[in-house]
Amino acid sequence: MIRLSRIPVMIILMGGSALAMLVPAIHAFLLRDYSVSRAFLYSALIFLILTAMIAIASVGNRPRQPARDQLLTLLGAYAGLPLILAVPFSEAIPDTHFTSAWWEMISSLTTTGASLYAPDRLEPSLHLWRAMVGWMGGFFVLVTAVAILAPMNLGGFEVLRDVRPRFSEAGSDHWARQKTASEQLVAHAADLLPAYLGLTLALMIGLVMAGETALVAACHAMSVLSTSGITPLGGLDEARSGVLGEALILAFMALAVSRRLIPTGHRHVAPGSLREDPEMRMAILLCTAVPALLFLRHWFGALSVDDVGDIRAAFGALWGTLFTVLSFLTTTGFESAHWMTARNWSGLETPGLVLAGLAVIGGGVATTAGGVKLLRVYAIFLHGEREVERLIHPNSIGGGGVLARRLRRQGARMAWIFFMLFALSIAVTMLALSLAGLNFVQSTTFAVAALSTTGPLAGVTAAEPLSWAALDGPARTILAAAMVLGRLETLAIVALLNPDFWRN
Repeated sequence: MIRLSRIPVMIILMGGSALAMLVPAIHAFLLRDYSVSRAFLYSALIFLILTAMIAIASVGNRPRQPARDQLLTLLGAYAGLPLILAVPFSEAIPDTHFTSAWWEMISSLTTTGASLYAPDRLEPSLHLWRAMVGWMGGFFVLVTAVAILAPMNLGGFEVLRDVRPRFSEAGSDHWARQKTASEQLVAHAADLLPAYLGLTLALMIGLVMAGETALVAACHAMSVLSTSGITPLGGLDEARSGVLGEALILAFMALAVSRRLIPTGHRHVAPGSLREDPEMRMAILLCTAVPALLFLRHWFGALSVDDVGDIRAAFGALWGTLFTVLSFLTTTGFESAHWMTARNWSGLETPGLVLAGLAVIGGGVATTAGGVKLLRVYAIFLHGEREVERLIHPNSIGGGGVLARRLRRQGARMAWIFFMLFALSIAVTMLALSLAGLNFVQSTTFAVAALSTTGPLAGVTAAEPLSWAALDGPARTILAAAMVLGRLETLAIVALLNPDFWRN
């Protein structure tokens, strides 16, 4: 019998991807869409056999540098898995090119949610597959954040690098040294999967009870938990669940604000109450200030609008703003059905720029959200606040406790380094896209959307909605690399480029 510890992580991921293909195969079979069912079934069988053969061939390999191998596994997963995931997708759409299917799977796996296909072009089972890939990508992000990035002080944990992550009894330092990478990932996956799956099912059931169809409810539930924003519809304005469905989605989107909100997430953070969580404080501030400013602007900058006294329009605008702000802050990218009402109410010509800024900020550390992350932004905010205090009282002593002092000093320094690397990544991506033939607005919009893993952002930022399908081959390749970079984060890439990291 082959022990799990002897099987490389990539082989486990390949096997899991192959097994997942059976779900859309069964779904298509029940819908009597036999061509799509065969594409997924045959692909699943081929890759299961291939996975078994590679596992047997590599069972004797021993990793010499566990930390290096774990980071290489992350990079290899985003480089290799989309090629596997794209095979049934490409076979199910005879008139599409394999590179388009590959790009679609990269977008889904990195939870970006950008699509090259109109919703009505894809069969229901293909929509289900896109949502499943995004859901699996979100779960992979959660597991690797706890099992790989947290012990290495990456992925946002570098801001609290002097506060050692507190793991469960199965995750002590001694355990981490004794277990292989495969066993660590599987152990943390077993710890997180029940909560992740249970929350997805709970949201799906809630949406069905609100009047949504089973397929749309499943896709939206998986998209919300993974913050991929994938939907089989043209938007939430076409959903049957209405405001009740949006309220359910809003409640579950809030899970991406802080890792403390995820069940079992409290085991992987330093002690402290939810009220003292810096990410929660920053998220509440943003989700209060931004909707309030957009809502109040109606009386200061849009007095010519006819519905000044329309109470129904006022509540619709407030709800649409609140929902959409939280959606883009968590990099999910869903627009409320009342977002157009909110835009007209505020009177802003391009409110999408506000959403782009929220997507750059992103959600919580060790969640499925992308962006710079709230913890880093909070550290910079604390540092700026302290510097202003010192301008007034140069000899004052900053309070707030050990955590606040650490965030203001070392944390702010590390957060600023990452923010500069993120800005540099945007600049380099924009330059590459400009060389590929895109103008300034297109380059900026697509670069921010890809690096923040918020695909729907391209349709709302510019004055005219931009289409991912209109991009040519070089631009798509550049943005695919940007999606991977945005999901892996620049500090992890810098760690791989460190010569000391490769020494035995």
